[in-house]
Amino acid sequence: MQDYREFLAETLIDEATLKARVVELGAEISRDYAGQDLVLICILRGGITFMVDLMRHISLPHGMDCMAISSYGVGARASSGNVRVTYDLQTNIADRNVLLVEDIVDSGHTISHVLEMLQTRSPRSLKVCALLDKAERREVEVPIHYRGFVIPNAYVFGYGLDIDEYYRNLPFIGVVNLEKYKPEG
Repeated sequence: MQDYREFLAETLIDEATLKARVVELGAEISRDYAGQDLVLICILRGGITFMVDLMRHISLPHGMDCMAISSYGVGARASSGNVRVTYDLQTNIADRNVLLVEDIVDSGHTISHVLEMLQTRSPRSLKVCALLDKAERREVEVPIHYRGFVIPNAYVFGYGLDIDEYYRNLPFIGVVNLEKYKPEG
């Protein structure tokens, strides 16, 4: 396995900056939902690191659940355009305030599909909290109510985001130099 330092073009968001922004988002969500029922829904796998850290900074009681969505083709680098649920919620979200927690919103296709599907389950409210917003790549407009960072159109990894299912464990967001990255196999 290649050491990430060999293909790290730059550290886009360092660990301290990530932590500080997650604390701010947690405080904002806590204020906005004070005295209300809240359930966080994580889009697996990329969103799990962000959601776990975010939960620690939300000061009100809240539920959580996860769902897995597949929308990528070979090599997990380009959306296939087909979105399917591979693991669905175990929680009934009817009449509950739902906050969808996502690692990155890119084209908007996947999150738009998930929002449409969840809306059919009659939540009281449905909002999106995205760590990263790659706004210049947007093809479908989606509402992002809580945004960590707007980032450029670059291939990023770390803090839950993978490259071919590796490097999710890194505590920062880095940019991949694709000329130097050598996929396994």
